[in-house]
Amino acid sequence: MTALSNLTNLLGRLNAAVLTLGLWLGAGALGVMLVFILVQVLFRYVLGNALPWSEEGSRFLMLWMTGLMVPTAFRQGGFVAITMVLDIFPRVIGTMVALLFLGLSAVLLFVGMRIGWAEVTGLGGRFAMPAIAVPTSLDLSTWMKVPRGWMMASLATGVTMMFVVNIELILRGLLELLGRGEALKPITTLGGMGAE
Repeated sequence: MTALSNLTNLLGRLNAAVLTLGLWLGAGALGVMLVFILVQVLFRYVLGNALPWSEEGSRFLMLWMTGLMVPTAFRQGGFVAITMVLDIFPRVIGTMVALLFLGLSAVLLFVGMRIGWAEVTGLGGRFAMPAIAVPTSLDLSTWMKVPRGWMMASLATGVTMMFVVNIELILRGLLELLGRGEALKPITTLGGMGAE
């Protein structure tokens, strides 16, 4: 039982570190996306010459922001309707129902993870996005169209992170059900991390 508690706490620390990095990267993607949108507004409505890349670039960044930030909401119980339903039950029954939901979520996330990575590595992921290109030389003389798989990797990454968080939550629920909840470190919130 102690080994399971230690494993859960270790996984919790790993998730906290990865998700904090994800929050910072997601916030950065949101900031760049905002710049892209403002540039597009300037070019489209002030200069009358819309840019071909800013909307597609904004969608690309929005997907990465979502994939990097949603696992944190999942870990911290950000799904209010489910949390409210579990609060009406006594603690033991609520924990058992939560474990049932988490078990079903694990199956769905595993399937979603396989589909997501198949999209990244499959034929569809090799096609280029029409309007986004990145430099492939230091002197900026050569550019490459961004493969669609780079965009799909955002969703696959997010679902994979949610799956790992889900495993941690299942282990936490099992330990709480077995009366070992006091051995668990609390899940940290966003307060004080600076990414909020």
